[in-house]
Amino acid sequence: MNRIVTMNASSRYWKIWLINPAAEKLGYKQVPVPIAQKFANSRISHLENSNAQNILLSCFYAQESQADVINRAKAGLCVRCYISESILKECKKIDFLFGKTKQFTYRDLLPFVLNDDGQKLIVLGRDGKTQLMIDDNCQIGVLSYKFFSVTVLQTFNPDLQSRMSLDNWTCLQTKQNPELKSFLSEFGFKHLSDWALLNRARTTQLERLLVQERYVVEAFHAVYRRDRQQQKTKGAKRCPDPTNAQLQEMLVYLQQRHVLINTSVQLVKELKQVALQLRKYDIWGSRESLDIYDAENDTYISRRDLTADSLNEVDVEQQEFLQFLYKHLYSILTEAIKQEVEANIKKLEKSNKYAPFADKYIQGLQMYYCQAITLKEIVPELGMTSWDQARRVLNPGELLSKVRAKTVEQMLESILKKAAEKGLTKIPPSANYLKTLTEQIESYVDGEIFQEAAEEIRATKNRTMKSVYAEQLRCYLQENIGIVFDF
Repeated sequence: MNRIVTMNASSRYWKIWLINPAAEKLGYKQVPVPIAQKFANSRISHLENSNAQNILLSCFYAQESQADVINRAKAGLCVRCYISESILKECKKIDFLFGKTKQFTYRDLLPFVLNDDGQKLIVLGRDGKTQLMIDDNCQIGVLSYKFFSVTVLQTFNPDLQSRMSLDNWTCLQTKQNPELKSFLSEFGFKHLSDWALLNRARTTQLERLLVQERYVVEAFHAVYRRDRQQQKTKGAKRCPDPTNAQLQEMLVYLQQRHVLINTSVQLVKELKQVALQLRKYDIWGSRESLDIYDAENDTYISRRDLTADSLNEVDVEQQEFLQFLYKHLYSILTEAIKQEVEANIKKLEKSNKYAPFADKYIQGLQMYYCQAITLKEIVPELGMTSWDQARRVLNPGELLSKVRAKTVEQMLESILKKAAEKGLTKIPPSANYLKTLTEQIESYVDGEIFQEAAEEIRATKNRTMKSVYAEQLRCYLQENIGIVFDF
């Protein structure tokens, strides 16, 4: 593995790493940025790295009344140069993590995250999210193309007492970049067939599935994995498609567990759907960190059992924390759905106007989420008089909003407890810590669940109801109400 040679601490603030397709072996190069060098020499050349970084970040995040916009942009450019090295290191680390059997190299990852050319002066808008570019005439306009390095700075909170280092935060954000993750899940595991993925599915992966999906995988393991183990003694290598006899045996297995899948065609469709989820699971959940925390030096060092080419800067506790988030999110979501559905039924029962529809609420949800029937089509089925009445009774948008609020609330409670146990915050936490954490949780749960669910509701045609939220709601209907669906 080729090493990235760091010149000295200060040079990181005025030399940026860029993609260089002409370099056939490396695919990247480091170039000086004169504007950043001049600014760094005038502001931080005499300071230690930590102090220099704090000054640059303070300037970049300052309000216009505290620092002029040009200096804010120049300070940001220095920091963008600095974190370009962390981005490059993380791409090379991902390459190392996947081993030699993968079908890609770090060069395939660079375009997703190493897209800052270091030529533009950029500041953040008042909302802290909009990327604004300053042109040669000092005119400010919105960037049509976002730089990943600036996105990293958007999400970094230098004032958070328990924050990660900027290097570790950059590495984390690089791993979590949606486009990069999509590439790895679709391309990195492309060499494995659906049947191989299902055959090797582990208990930790099954815990993330819905109850019905777990039964489907259990049936697959009970039949296909059993036969596969017997075939290995005969020298079989590639995982073949399940035979019709195997599928029929799986159907019997599922029927004994009261899972209604009637045909082998439906079963194959369900198996492939679960396999697709396995491909999209967070690829970091089952991978061991390459680094350990050195308390004496307050930094992360490479494990001694790894080769010298391993790269550092992974925050182990942050990885554990993300796994904690993922594990608790879906159990909390399930409970939030249960609580809000039951609360809505009670509310209808107490309503003078809509009490007659209280016992039809579950049926309405079943039609909307299990059969993808529109509110307009539900009106005559439930004996209602108008679309407006159906909306007021069922109101899927309001239910989604309430479940989201409940999920955020309960996630916040769980995370605060976890943070207190690790000594990251006190109870009760400071107002600033609480505000920042709440915003991060909202962003996380929206990305994982609620954004897709909201888009489903807004869709006017070809509504599919395939979101995680819709699946969990159907699971609730099946488990707690006794409704069996085929969707």
